[in-house]
Amino acid sequence: MISNPTKEELENRIAQLFNMLNTAENNFDTAIIISKVNQYYFTGTMQDGILIIKKDGAVAYFVRKSYDRAQLECQLDIVYKMSTYKDILAVIPQALGNTFIETDIMPMALIDRLKKYFIMEKINPLDKIILSLRAVKSDFELEIIAESGKQHQYLLENIVPEILKEGMSETDFLSELYCRMVKQGHHGVSRFNMFQIEQIVGQIGFGDSSIYPTNFNGPGGMLGMSPAVPIIGNRNRYLKKGDLVFADVGYGISGYHSDKTQVYSFGTKPGEKVIEVHSACIEIISKLANLLKVNAIPAEIYKEITTNLPNSLSQHFMGYGESVKFLGHGVGLHIDEMPVIANSYKIPLKENMVVALEPKCGIVGVGTVGVEETYVVKATGAVCLTGGPREIMVV
Repeated sequence: MISNPTKEELENRIAQLFNMLNTAENNFDTAIIISKVNQYYFTGTMQDGILIIKKDGAVAYFVRKSYDRAQLECQLDIVYKMSTYKDILAVIPQALGNTFIETDIMPMALIDRLKKYFIMEKINPLDKIILSLRAVKSDFELEIIAESGKQHQYLLENIVPEILKEGMSETDFLSELYCRMVKQGHHGVSRFNMFQIEQIVGQIGFGDSSIYPTNFNGPGGMLGMSPAVPIIGNRNRYLKKGDLVFADVGYGISGYHSDKTQVYSFGTKPGEKVIEVHSACIEIISKLANLLKVNAIPAEIYKEITTNLPNSLSQHFMGYGESVKFLGHGVGLHIDEMPVIANSYKIPLKENMVVALEPKCGIVGVGTVGVEETYVVKATGAVCLTGGPREIMVV
């Protein structure tokens, strides 16, 4: 069993954040962290609390529930019991000065509650600073993600073919898949950084369900249960011979994720057109992986790939009808992290960044084909953690 981060690991993360804040564009006095995922990253525990870092080096984690569990799990001597934000004043001065907070997720109501007890001279965004820090993984993190990748590969290559049965619904498939995932070692959740994104396993679909419009910012589609619950699969779409099965599944252990997609053809070989488009996606991911090097610029990678697409990917590449504007994304404590292989992302890649590459394409009346694999960026080139892309599997 992989353990929680060590004291040394946590101290190193906090020290790196402290250095990044001190070199930020705006002068730093205080940082406030409310995201439970970010709290876990810096403390090794995930509670109803608030983490505060001061310019003088003070670090304090105030916990409402559960203080006892935080004491057990956090390796650092920074945990304080809190009933209300007023309790923080016993440790942290009222004047917070130039304050960095997670503006992407911090509700205005919470800021107003903090302002009842504290004075913030100015509020600055903290989100991208933390995400850029989390983008480069430690050896501890890479070990966990590599294990997730191994389990992920086994799931899609060995377990899914056993599950698929003629006449089962999409929800039957997802339910059985989730059960097998958890029994194998999956941590049971799929966490996303995108605001208001809900997923249980990922995007799955039989046939043209996988090109149905979706609010999820990915190249696949999913009909889902209903307009109110456009995820999980559809109860009335049953698997039949000749269907493609699209399985874009997020997997994870001990909080860290890998991302992988496999396409299956049920009961018969796929048609020539389908094979051609899928094979073109495999060709694209191979080119992407070769470009995924230390100091490479994601925007340049994106431009090189998208301006030289094969004819078979001229329609519905990276989304049926409504394409997404990226080819890959970082993976870690969230399934969607930095960096992003997109035209807008111009920050060079660093060693030990973990990136999921996902070239996919929709086919009219058929469904979505393509691949997705998780890679770690190394000085010698990208290393695949999820087994590598495969042709469509006939089951």
